[in-house]
Amino acid sequence: MKITSFNVVPNLPENLKALNELTENMWFTWNWDAIMLFVGIDEDLWHRSHRNPKWMLGALPPERFEALSRDQAFLEKLEKIKNKFDAYMNCPDTWFSKNCPPDMKDFTAAYFSMEYGIGEGLPIYSGGLGMLSGDHLKTASELGIPVFAVGLLYRKGYVQQVLNRDNWQVERYPENDWYNMPVQIVNDSSGNPLRIDLNLAGENVQVGIWRVPVGRNSLFLLDTNLPENKAHVRSITEQLYGGDRENRICQEIVLGVGGARALEAMGVNPSVYHVNEGHSAFLLFERIRQFMKNRKISFEEAKEAVWSSSVFTTHTPVIAGNEYFDFELVRKYMESYSGELGISWPEFLEIGKEEPSSTTFCMTILALRLCAFLNAVSRLHRDTTRDMWQKIWSGLAKYEIPIYGITNGVHTCSWISHEHLDLYKKYALRDSQSIEDLPENCDWQKIMDIDDREFWEVHMSRKNKLINMIIRERMQRQYKRLGADATVLEEIKNVLNPGYLTIGFARRFASYKRANLIFRNPDRLLEIAASDKMPVQFVFAGKAHQADAFGKEIIKEVARYSMDKKFKQRIVFVEDYNMNVARYMVQGVDVWLNNPVRPLEASGTSGMKAVINGVLNLSVLDGWWMEGYSSQTGWAVGGLENYRDDAERDYVESESIYNLLQKVIAPLYYDRGEDGIPHGWIKMMKNSIVRLVPEFNTNRMLKEYWEKFYGRAYSMNKRLLDNGKVMELAKWRKKIRDNWQKVKVVLEPFKPMMEIHSGAKIPVKARVWLGDLTPEDVDVQVHIGSIDGDVFFKQGTSFSMGCESHQGDAWIFRGDIVCVKSGKHDFAVRVVPKHPDIVHPYMPLFIKWNDEGS
Repeated sequence: MKITSFNVVPNLPENLKALNELTENMWFTWNWDAIMLFVGIDEDLWHRSHRNPKWMLGALPPERFEALSRDQAFLEKLEKIKNKFDAYMNCPDTWFSKNCPPDMKDFTAAYFSMEYGIGEGLPIYSGGLGMLSGDHLKTASELGIPVFAVGLLYRKGYVQQVLNRDNWQVERYPENDWYNMPVQIVNDSSGNPLRIDLNLAGENVQVGIWRVPVGRNSLFLLDTNLPENKAHVRSITEQLYGGDRENRICQEIVLGVGGARALEAMGVNPSVYHVNEGHSAFLLFERIRQFMKNRKISFEEAKEAVWSSSVFTTHTPVIAGNEYFDFELVRKYMESYSGELGISWPEFLEIGKEEPSSTTFCMTILALRLCAFLNAVSRLHRDTTRDMWQKIWSGLAKYEIPIYGITNGVHTCSWISHEHLDLYKKYALRDSQSIEDLPENCDWQKIMDIDDREFWEVHMSRKNKLINMIIRERMQRQYKRLGADATVLEEIKNVLNPGYLTIGFARRFASYKRANLIFRNPDRLLEIAASDKMPVQFVFAGKAHQADAFGKEIIKEVARYSMDKKFKQRIVFVEDYNMNVARYMVQGVDVWLNNPVRPLEASGTSGMKAVINGVLNLSVLDGWWMEGYSSQTGWAVGGLENYRDDAERDYVESESIYNLLQKVIAPLYYDRGEDGIPHGWIKMMKNSIVRLVPEFNTNRMLKEYWEKFYGRAYSMNKRLLDNGKVMELAKWRKKIRDNWQKVKVVLEPFKPMMEIHSGAKIPVKARVWLGDLTPEDVDVQVHIGSIDGDVFFKQGTSFSMGCESHQGDAWIFRGDIVCVKSGKHDFAVRVVPKHPDIVHPYMPLFIKWNDEGS
């Protein structure tokens, strides 16, 4: 049977045409005026659409359009918002335009991620990675940084969670109706849908491209669900993180290789590529292939250009969480591709192996090797990541491993409640005429001047909305579905009390996040929750991965306690956690609880979202909270100690939570003035906002990426490609490789005085053999610090020695150690490569320490 399809679009009256443009750009997701415009059209349809205005317009009857076209107040509001949108899109004075050097005005970046959480109406996200990617794009638009993002168009949307009668999580996967979502097919110059070709295990695959406008920038989504493809190929982009290992590698080839080809086919030539997590790392090979083809250069030359202009962000603090593929699976899909790169199959595999004996190909290793600019997502995560991957840099001190920490942030206007936004604008907005919004256009210190009663009333309004509009309504729907009787449904109308101290916990139910830690001592928890004088209530939400049975067991345990009559309905589990539920929770609870196993929370951003709305954090000192915590901004669960085992850790940290809630947090919350306002609590809320919001936002994060990575990567890219230096650099690399076995450094006998005073200089002399290398090819350094036992340096710094003379077949280098601090010092001399056109000398790592191998 041949099926013919066609697409119907709403027939808007002329004076409503502006609605089309507003529904097509995700700008509306972080602009409250635009959201309220859509709510005013039909509030019920808005909620049924999952905040997708394009679907909502398609479902409106013609008579409603007719009525709106005659509604003068609505038309004035529409014109005002459309003017605001146009001013935003055409604004020439962005942060980037003001801060970008004149010779970098053609800068563009490509950003690749497996998922994006931009809005509920575009369900292509799963968790924190997607939220971060979405906030990254929104902020790039806000700052005016030109970014082309690439992802996959999943036929089945974000998993819907349903709890059955036994409180067991069951998954549903709604089909996405892309023709009623804010996406547009990308066409070629002839007006036909643009296609790119991929070879997957010898089979030709067609990939379509869809565009999502995100403010001033674009997100391009790749789609294999096309009539031209066979059924098994069409299923590649069916589901986020779905399918078996073979489907996963196909997804990552489509994302990485296909994404790079899609940008090339659209005539987009980014100067910098950002690999957000290892899923898309195959794009680095495709960039090499494109450089080889377009510039007629070798693999090694193209690799230099790619390495120096690529950024990699890792989010995963455990080895098992990184992407590994069996060699045979990689061979099936990539062996012929390695031939296009002009390298042998063993050479291809080596790039993804952690060490020569490795038996799997790791996407994280691939990205670490082919990107010069590497970062973790908090300072603690930086240290964890250096520990995880130190084998790649064997011979280098951990603190010198070139993985840096750029702490995540959140997009302020996406997560702030409109009541808080109005309040902050009233008291702290710097320039009411500026197109800039929070956090740039805000004097945060003025938050302290807000009247306590006004501040508390805003907070309580959000708390009431969370309880009435999210918790009670969702529980009503859930229990009706399960066949609950009228008595139970009536009881739900009184679940939770807005006046009680409310603790929120919402995140993925992975075992390391320990959602059930608070239940370790049920009697102690009951004493806290059921207290008559200082009652405490708990709101839980979150989903387990569909294959994570242990995570589902935790959900079942939490849900079981929520049904226990002893707790007086002071524990609830909110079914089907999504962006909208998350937003209401971070805007409406009193305290945000986070208790992962340290240091397994790479960054964590939900607590940052809570802070924007004055919610206080109670968290383990992990991820961002290690940087954000102070006694004036929240509470720390446990400390930095190491435990004998998991049981001891869980005992100590659960007791810490109980003690803080019972002895510190609840007393502060219930300490009311004569006016009934908790002034001490409010002071802490304000302190938290003033100290944390200006720092933990994606504006700061993107600026940091620009200053540390993007700008430097752009300059290196231009320097190597425009001046033809990649050939020279590749030759130099070969020269280093060919001669490094001959490099040797010997420290001349060192006999310091018996007593050395601070400020003295100690001369150091080294004899260095370089083979056919010259002193200009290397940096001979004194590394001074303190050693970790008898093994290696645990801290230290390096300074370069100068070449003094040539004696026989060796070079003489000298330098002075300046004694600044008193105490014992350890030092050694080492040799590393040096070239003016490399970002750093540590990849690939060539290093020789004194007397090594002698």
